[in-house]
Amino acid sequence: MVDKLFASPDAALAGLLFDGMTIMSGGFGLSGNPENLIPAIKANGVKDLTVISNNCGAEGFGLWLLLANGQIRKMISSYVGENKLFEALYLQGKLELELNPQGTLAERIRAGGAGIPAFYTATGVGTVVAEGKPVETFEGRDYIRETWLRADLAIIKAWKADPAGNLLFRKTARNFNPVMATAATHTIAEVEEIVPLGALDPDHIHTPGIYVHRVIQGAHYKKLIEKRTTRPRPEIV
Repeated sequence: MVDKLFASPDAALAGLLFDGMTIMSGGFGLSGNPENLIPAIKANGVKDLTVISNNCGAEGFGLWLLLANGQIRKMISSYVGENKLFEALYLQGKLELELNPQGTLAERIRAGGAGIPAFYTATGVGTVVAEGKPVETFEGRDYIRETWLRADLAIIKAWKADPAGNLLFRKTARNFNPVMATAATHTIAEVEEIVPLGALDPDHIHTPGIYVHRVIQGAHYKKLIEKRTTRPRPEIV
């Protein structure tokens, strides 16, 4: 059994980063982001990146750090709202964007991991999403052809891992992370807890270690709330 544990984000990223590469980064809003690996990529200075992720972080957090540092050339995403820096760079022509319906983005990544180069979906038919894409009719309904997504590197965040790289995710953090783990040449997982080999029930493992090449134990997770809403407490009579 190969021990896949690395001592730090820098050690785990060693030899894998290069200019012009494509990186998949897990997360959904502020949940499930690889919070330790992203700053290490920023510190490395690698540039001209294509990044595949649901969104591009929030001010001061997540992929926003790479965006603010001028390292991202293109984003392939499904949600880009509420990120003023993203908006400004895109409108200034300094950032390329390939916008996807969210389910289509997830399926393109899953297809990349499953070795399926293309598939058809009704989502986006008759809209700008369909521009330039082949359209086929199945059982009287039009579908557009979408292609898989693959990456040189996937950086993901899980709850627990063992030394073989088997992963468990917790709640909403089980979003884009599992499919991204399957769709990259190399996958690095940062986790909240590392447990001994054999401690994870095989029936509970979400991502088998065969998809994971390197593992680090992360630290200082912020557990941020994207939008905090409150209401007044009712008076007790």
